[in-house]
Amino acid sequence: MSPFDTLLAPLAAVSTVLWLVPLLPLLAALLLSLRLLLRRGGGDAGEPFTAGIAGGATLAALLLLVLLDLAALGGELPTHLAFGDWLRIGAVPVRLSFVLDAYSLPAATLVTLISWITIRFSATYLHRESGFQRFFLGLCLFLAGMLLIVLAGNAVLCFVGWELAGFSSWLLIGYAWERPPATRNALYAFITNRIGDAGFMLGIGLAVWSVGTLEWTWLAGDGSMGKVTIRLLAAGFVVAALVKSAQLPFTPWIGRALEGPTPSSALFYGSLLVHAGVYLLCRLQGLLLQVPDLMALLAVIGLLTAAYGSLCGLVQSDVKSALVFATVTQVGLMVLCCGLGLFSLAACHAGLHASWRAYQFLLAPAYMHLVRQPARPLPRWLANWRWAYTAALQRFWIEPLANSLLTRPTLALGRDVRALDERFIDPLLGAPRDDERAGSGIAGDELIRGHGLAGRALFAFANRLQALEDRLLLGDGGTLGRHLRQIGHYADAIEALLEQPRYLMLMVMATFVVIL
Repeated sequence: MSPFDTLLAPLAAVSTVLWLVPLLPLLAALLLSLRLLLRRGGGDAGEPFTAGIAGGATLAALLLLVLLDLAALGGELPTHLAFGDWLRIGAVPVRLSFVLDAYSLPAATLVTLISWITIRFSATYLHRESGFQRFFLGLCLFLAGMLLIVLAGNAVLCFVGWELAGFSSWLLIGYAWERPPATRNALYAFITNRIGDAGFMLGIGLAVWSVGTLEWTWLAGDGSMGKVTIRLLAAGFVVAALVKSAQLPFTPWIGRALEGPTPSSALFYGSLLVHAGVYLLCRLQGLLLQVPDLMALLAVIGLLTAAYGSLCGLVQSDVKSALVFATVTQVGLMVLCCGLGLFSLAACHAGLHASWRAYQFLLAPAYMHLVRQPARPLPRWLANWRWAYTAALQRFWIEPLANSLLTRPTLALGRDVRALDERFIDPLLGAPRDDERAGSGIAGDELIRGHGLAGRALFAFANRLQALEDRLLLGDGGTLGRHLRQIGHYADAIEALLEQPRYLMLMVMATFVVIL
């Protein structure tokens, strides 16, 4: 045995405590949250302890990963580790498993290194900020989530990290919660990312049903899955990746996410979180290679996103917006590489781009002091092409289009359901209208009287019987015409709703579906 092998052999034992890598920042976040709840450590005096806890946990995780990297270089590290089952989905066990290969270990090391540098930067940048502790709490949660994403050996454990990273993103976009634009943009980004979460959960459900395992290593199956099943399985994860990496048509959320402080923008939308979707695609390459049509769609989406980000970046007037559209362009090229089957090239591109973009975002606050030359003028071809310039300036109207196609119909549907409830369902059940209840002087909670569960149930039943008797036997003579007029009112309410253009179009589409 060579001296190098003798040195590396003990390093393999570090793999038994691999679970500490994501757990350390999570414990730091727990400690910071307890201090927040107990209102301790606030003010200037508590800042060194807060930054020290976050930085210490991150540095410890980084040192563990460096030891694991050395063991992997010496061939002393297994590529897959499992620490037992932690839950079951039906008959499918979900293991506390981690993967240590050429994708996960370099990604985890880079994530931890950039996070540690950003934490050191933030300790000075956010000095005397009222949300100092809250910010570092969000960073620790984010680091734990990102480490779970890149190290998880199965889809469920990765989804836990996916949600942690998304929650911390929402938390720090709305860091200045007293500003309405910050909370509005945080909510927009949060809701948009829920679309990706739905795709991720669809992929998990189909993996349980069709493959019988959730481990990344065996998720591609043995080639016996049907074409429809494998397309749906891959499509669920692809949607999650496209949303998280801000690819078309989900790109607008990343521009709104710049409301957070610059260090969080550097971590989330410049270097790390925006590449999580690319990492997921690289992890799923065995599955994606079985659906070439979906890979072709990935290539088209990546190319269109790269063109979109490049054109929009040319007309930006502030540093962070220009950087985020440059990031969108580069990530689009990575997705293009994944669509062409060049997964290793996409992974290398992601690592190099994350390092460079983190440096640029952290430098952004001092950019105006460091750069003495004026801003780059608009390209001549774009200045002469007025409609293209207007489209780039308006970011190709993607966000208003999404509001018209999704947000407004959803709000209209909600209003219609409320109208149906107030004008049809409530009168049918005999519930008093709001104006009748206000005129009677009886509060809603006084309609239920009695002592104990049995007493309240008896009084409620008696009230229903009394209402039925009043309406069918005693009300206005109890004639059949009165009831027919009441049914006519209900029919008018339904007809008024169905006359809305959106419901007419829905009925026409349903008719075509039935005919076909």
